[in-house]
Amino acid sequence: MSQLSNQPAPRPVPTSADVARLAGVSRATVSYVLNNNATVRISESTRRRVREAATDLGYVPHAAARSLRAGHTRMVLLPTTNFPAGRLQHRFFHELESGLRRLDYTVVQYGSTGLAPEDVPRAWAELRPVAVIAPSTIALTPQGISVLGRSGARAVITLGPQPVPGAHALVMDQRKVGNCAAGHLLERGRRHIGVVMPEEAGLAPFSEPRLAGARQAARGGDARIEPLPLRYDEESAARLAARCRPLGLDAVFAYNDEYAMLLMRALQDTGIDVPGEVAVVGADDLMLGRLLRPRLSTVRLELATAQPLADLVDRLVRQPGGPPEHHDLLRAGAVHRESS
Repeated sequence: MSQLSNQPAPRPVPTSADVARLAGVSRATVSYVLNNNATVRISESTRRRVREAATDLGYVPHAAARSLRAGHTRMVLLPTTNFPAGRLQHRFFHELESGLRRLDYTVVQYGSTGLAPEDVPRAWAELRPVAVIAPSTIALTPQGISVLGRSGARAVITLGPQPVPGAHALVMDQRKVGNCAAGHLLERGRRHIGVVMPEEAGLAPFSEPRLAGARQAARGGDARIEPLPLRYDEESAARLAARCRPLGLDAVFAYNDEYAMLLMRALQDTGIDVPGEVAVVGADDLMLGRLLRPRLSTVRLELATAQPLADLVDRLVRQPGGPPEHHDLLRAGAVHRESS
């Protein structure tokens, strides 16, 4: 006798009809409750009974079936990258994901490692997302945006320093960071300012606009801005610290707090007084920077939106076809401490 015949038959997959029977309601009520539909008035006791029945049966709504009924998915695609995100980016994605789930969207993170740039939009389109929010480290072209639109994406949104033609844009203008840091140092009387340019892959879309912002702050005056390539390791920091006196630098904007802390330690090891000889400013306002001696001056970054991010995405999905919208998300402010 076959061993397969002795195995128990698989349990049938519970359906919304099973939930309706157990809860004593219609299938429509089950759909309204489990899909968090707020347009229909249902008592809290009924909602609780439906949820308890679904839990007892192990039932969850079928996303594909719901998409067929609606004519489109409720999936928002968040492509992932390998570049090191800062605290602001982590906060952005946390708030966005939480808000979208409250609005009954399915948030999916999807990588593109190993794909050629021209193949990335097609890979995303295969999932039929209703919206795509793409970081600046993944290049999107008008052709790629068109591919996503034809596949059913009602909103293609980019997140980065500059808008992309044909897409909505959540702009984090990194020039503000460099402008704020250099402006702070200029106000403190510094005139020969180095700007750290990290050599790590994926950071150029952030570091280059920050350098441009620093140059903008110094334009028209007697200050000099000096780009300073730096890898995130002690050897590279020691070599850069040794160059500060020959370059005549009296201040450094070190890209962010992590690079600032690395360089400040190297400067002190070289015998350079901070801030007496060289002032140092970072960005991101990390707690660790406040624990250093001297305490690290920094640029504090905040999200500035007129409405919650998820509500903005939801509106773009519900009202497709309009001209691309550009929303400036970034606010920057200098925080003066002992290092400057």
